Amino acid sequence: MTEISIRKATSIDAGRLNQALEQLSMDLGDTHRAGIGDLVRHGFGGHPAFFALLAERESGVIEGALIASPLFSTSLGGAGLYVSDLWVSDMVRGQGLGPRLLKAALDEAPSDWTIRFLKLAVHNHNTDARRFYERLGFHDLPDETVLSLKGVALESLRNPT
Repeated sequence: MTEISIRKATSIDAGRLNQALEQLSMDLGDTHRAGIGDLVRHGFGGHPAFFALLAERESGVIEGALIASPLFSTSLGGAGLYVSDLWVSDMVRGQGLGPRLLKAALDEAPSDWTIRFLKLAVHNHNTDARRFYERLGFHDLPDETVLSLKGVALESLRNPT
């Protein structure tokens, strides 16, 4: 596994990052709506909404990717990271790359932050991923319910009549 290095992605990597995320979507049976332009605009512009990490071999083959965004919790008294995407190729799955990517995400956070937590969501049908995260110590948050506002409801809030 030492032949795979992890580094922060740049806008030049947006195409390769998008390919890794497309593979993640295919693995999950999800729709992949983001494109290269979306990644560049939201991850590498003046006010990035996320940072991305790539795990690659010396040959340039991407074996893993991670996208994380900052969070802040008043109840935990510090910053956290929301890991929205974590993908490891089938070729290296089970060899420790997932934990290495998560650790690298923690290392990538600004040094003046007090990182108190990582947060993520797992598809209900993805039992392998759930077991992986549970082995690392992630657990359900029984006092929290994840809610989402999108589509027409989001537009109604944005543009009330």
